[in-house]
Amino acid sequence: MTKVVIKNIPGFHVPVLLEPFLNAAKPVSGTWIDGTFGAGGYSKALLEAGADYVIAIDRDATAFKIAKDWLATVGDRIKTQIGLFSKINQYADRFDGVVFDLGFSSMQVEDARRGFSFQKDGPLDMRMSQQGISASDVVNNASEANLSQILLCYGDERKHRKIAQAIVRSRAKKPIVTTQQLVGIITACLPFKGSRRKHPATRSFQALRIAVNDEVRELAAGLIAAERGLRPGGKLAVITFHSIEDRLVKHFFQQHSCQASNANRYAPEMVKPNAPFCLGKIKLISPDSREVAINPRCRSAKLRFGIRTDAPATNFDFQSINVPKIEELFQ
Repeated sequence: MTKVVIKNIPGFHVPVLLEPFLNAAKPVSGTWIDGTFGAGGYSKALLEAGADYVIAIDRDATAFKIAKDWLATVGDRIKTQIGLFSKINQYADRFDGVVFDLGFSSMQVEDARRGFSFQKDGPLDMRMSQQGISASDVVNNASEANLSQILLCYGDERKHRKIAQAIVRSRAKKPIVTTQQLVGIITACLPFKGSRRKHPATRSFQALRIAVNDEVRELAAGLIAAERGLRPGGKLAVITFHSIEDRLVKHFFQQHSCQASNANRYAPEMVKPNAPFCLGKIKLISPDSREVAINPRCRSAKLRFGIRTDAPATNFDFQSINVPKIEELFQ
């Protein structure tokens, strides 16, 4: 097993599933794309593991400002790029590896001013880039039907209609502009019980964050871009944190890999010729009990991994991987 050694840096967060990722990716060399820089853990680990060059992408410019001290120590081995990982083909023609560590960063959720956390009072924002439509814009302007669809598609929230109705009633009296205003509306619909494992607002906040940042379509486009830019033998790793992301990545690899899924699990595995990816024997990696004990937030994380073949990149149908369609937020 690869021993992960990251020097102790104040405020530095070690990302989840780092050791399993490095073991799946070794030997690490050439040019890598870190599509979700965050606190920089994957970029730093890739450089230490042998990558020649890393292009680090994040839509949140704050991430690079926080990491400026250690970025200065690696010189020209890393290039930072403010932008979307769906546009990686614009930042590099060809590359040897891509890692997407999805979701939001600890820095974002811990800053009440960003509005990601239902546990902190702050403006109802949730924009990773700090530009464009905010969560407050969505809850105050989207139709009841679209609010309900957002909560269902992006949060798997069973009480989506009830919560959407409550939001519309509340905003008619007073605009919803803070996280705790929204939490109060949701908890009135779903009273918090001691036996409940998750806070009642968990799914709704997840759904709004995904909608505001267009995360599902961004992920689908990022997978397409990675397939187009990876050299033969290049590696694609995706770390997800909820079932919506994981289903999308799973379906992508199933459709674009040499191993096709079988309706009968006891039948021999089918092989598809000319597929862009090959998968290893272990198709899904989850955190072990040691990592969960250190970082309970990582318990839902899943790592999926594929290796690029020399087959041409394929056309891609968003609907074939069940990307929810929310065409108009403000009808």
